[in-house]
Amino acid sequence: MRMIMKSKERTKKVMPFPEGSCPSCGTLMRLAKGILKFPVNGEDLSVADSSHLKCPKCKEVVLRLDEARKLRERANDAYRKKYGLLSSNEIRSLRERIGLTQAELAQLLGLGQNTLSRWEAGRNVQSVAMDYLLRLVRDLPGTLDYLRKLAA
Repeated sequence: MRMIMKSKERTKKVMPFPEGSCPSCGTLMRLAKGILKFPVNGEDLSVADSSHLKCPKCKEVVLRLDEARKLRERANDAYRKKYGLLSSNEIRSLRERIGLTQAELAQLLGLGQNTLSRWEAGRNVQSVAMDYLLRLVRDLPGTLDYLRKLAA
C-alpha cells in the first residue's frame, strides 16, 4: 500500500512498511497453508489447505489475488457438493450437449449471460431453484421445447 503525503515543497511517496510486510504491524509475512473461511450464499464455508500469507507476530492473514480466486472457487465447489448442486463442469456439459450458447441458455432460463458464465467458471453458485430447472432441462426431454415456447 502506498500513501502519498503532500508537503509545501514537493509530493513524495511513502511506503508505511517494506514490501512483503504485514499491513498491520510491519513484520515480514510468511507463506502458510491452512483452513480459511469464505462466505457463499450467506454461509461461511471452511476450505482446507488454503495458501495465504500470515504474519508470525500478529497473525494477520493476507491473500494475494490468485489465492483469493482459488479460495472462492474451492468454497463454491464445497457449497455445491454440500447441497448436491450441479458442478460448474456439469452445467457447461449440459449446455454443450443441448447445443446452446451461454446467451441462448441464459435467455431460456430468464438469466443474464454473465450469470451463466460465472456459474460455468465456478465464480458463482446457482440457487437451488435454478439447479432444479437445469436438471429438468437435462432429465426431461420436453422441457427445452417448453422453455422455447415460453420465451417466444
